[in-house]
Amino acid sequence: MLKSVNKNPIMYLLMFLLVFVSSGVYAADDLSLSALKLTTNPDGSQEYSITLQILIFMTALSFIPAAVIMMTSFTRIVVVMAILRQAFGLQQTPSNQVIIGLTLFMTLFIMTPVYNKINESAIQPYLKEQLTSVEAIDVAKVPLRAFMLEQTRLKDLDTLAQMAGITQVDKPTDLPMTVIIPAFVISELKTAFQIGFMLFIPFLIIDLVVASILMAMGMMMLSPMIVSLPFKLMLFVLVDGWNLVIGTLATSYGMGAT
Repeated sequence: MLKSVNKNPIMYLLMFLLVFVSSGVYAADDLSLSALKLTTNPDGSQEYSITLQILIFMTALSFIPAAVIMMTSFTRIVVVMAILRQAFGLQQTPSNQVIIGLTLFMTLFIMTPVYNKINESAIQPYLKEQLTSVEAIDVAKVPLRAFMLEQTRLKDLDTLAQMAGITQVDKPTDLPMTVIIPAFVISELKTAFQIGFMLFIPFLIIDLVVASILMAMGMMMLSPMIVSLPFKLMLFVLVDGWNLVIGTLATSYGMGAT
């Protein structure tokens, strides 16, 4: 009489792991890293394989939010919108989602000419295999760098260049992007604060007038912010404030200028 076999699940698991590991060892010998290679052309330039290009592109996706914030008009617009909301005395209206959404589409509108230049000079030639990936990146930096330099003050460039140890350059375009980008952000913040200051003044005057009237009437316990808010909204609507704010932000980048 045959004895029954002890069906221990742990033994089956160990046997499965042994087979899996052994098959993986033998399969590793057949793997090739030929897809991950760097080719040097006769002219000295280098070209990455498709696999490496995809790897670099996927890695660059994590830097897209930082690039959108620091290398486009996003910073100036979102700061002005936040100051405008603070001038109204409102904490959640318009909401953060509305402000960020409007800022993104305004950024897309303002950056469209720059994107068209990048698409014409770098993206399309690369898709037609007229440029390598490295050459396309170098060409694409030119319109973006020109846009940032147009909005950057020379004082900010000089400060960042001195901090980086760069004492002499022939022209601002010779500066590295590590100097241009922070100088551009500093200039954007300064411009945004200047625009925000001009927006804040009319609302501040309304607050002062309402506070003075309430104090003269002896209504100390009534918050001036509650009384002045309807007048601020009425003033902003009567002067078509959103049109003025958006138009000012667009023209500050040269949009619509003749």
